[in-house]
Amino acid sequence: MIDVLNFVWDYLVPFLFILTVLVFVHEMGHYWVARRNGVLVQVFSIGFGPEIYGWTDSIGTRWKIGAVPLGGYVKMFGESAEAEDEGRPLTEAEKAVSFSHKSLRQRAAIVAAGPIANFLFAIVVLAALFAIAGNPRPLAGVGSVQEGSAAAEAGILAGDRILSIDGEAVTWFEDLRRIVSAAPGKQLDIIVARGGGEVALQATPKPRRVADGSAGTSTIGLLGVAPDPDQIGYERQNPIAATWMAVERTIGLSARILAYVGEVIVGSRTSEELGGPIRIAQLSGEMAQGGVVNLILFLAALSINLGLINLFPIPMLDGGHLTYYVFEALRGRPLDQRIQEYGFRFGLILVLLLMLFATWNDLVHLKVFEFIRELVT
Repeated sequence: MIDVLNFVWDYLVPFLFILTVLVFVHEMGHYWVARRNGVLVQVFSIGFGPEIYGWTDSIGTRWKIGAVPLGGYVKMFGESAEAEDEGRPLTEAEKAVSFSHKSLRQRAAIVAAGPIANFLFAIVVLAALFAIAGNPRPLAGVGSVQEGSAAAEAGILAGDRILSIDGEAVTWFEDLRRIVSAAPGKQLDIIVARGGGEVALQATPKPRRVADGSAGTSTIGLLGVAPDPDQIGYERQNPIAATWMAVERTIGLSARILAYVGEVIVGSRTSEELGGPIRIAQLSGEMAQGGVVNLILFLAALSINLGLINLFPIPMLDGGHLTYYVFEALRGRPLDQRIQEYGFRFGLILVLLLMLFATWNDLVHLKVFEFIRELVT
């Protein structure tokens, strides 16, 4: 019983917290732009299934929490032409607040607002983190030493912290890389922190020819060490620098996600890294146990993932709706309703298959099947 409670507190609670925050941000993007364009939002729901708590505000929106906290949605008047389905045309007052009666530009803005909200949320969260706690950077700690490298020959060990090189104080691993790169074949006096004391060593970076930015080559020095992920420092930024850094991180992570998807599609990379809700729950718990900073970084990364995935041109996702609107703009009229319905059905099947595949990956990655086999044998 205690193990179950620990699992719920350590993994399930952080997962539901992160998911709820991201879903709320995403749906609030849709809601906010819809209201600014005069659309009546009938329901704003966090979770699916039966309502366990809710209230109706002064403009008629039902805010509620569903029994199944694995997503959310906003329901806008006119999305499915409720009144017309009942056999009567919409009144002028109803048309004024109907989603389907808004211009193409307005509908596209409402649909795109969800993913955009996720990107903006990530930028705001990261900027606040960089300004308040600081930008996490690897210190000049040694995580591993390459066999036969200059560091191995000098006696540098994993877990060491390099304090200075030739009398120059070293704080960040980037400083270490800069100094070593500029000294190929030169003997360096290195002071490292080890076991509560300091050790003096000498190392001669091994030269290597590398391509430079001018289409030529240059010689740099290599020590043969990798940063220690457990030795991390934080460098606070001013608000402007923090915001710019947050934008760069958001763009960089988006580019890496798209590159990974492209590599999977062309077959140059396996899909084993693709994770679903189980792995997200696992990582949520691990990040929460690693501290508030790690949890915030994970929250921002997932927000970027959610925003980007929703822009994929798959029916059922926001990107699918936007794809339909592109065809509408090119044709001068919407696609046939039957084509859209078939597209949404295909999109639903595709999304479900992707979820099943990701969940299967999670079960294999976490070795759930091996655990079950051990229980029954």
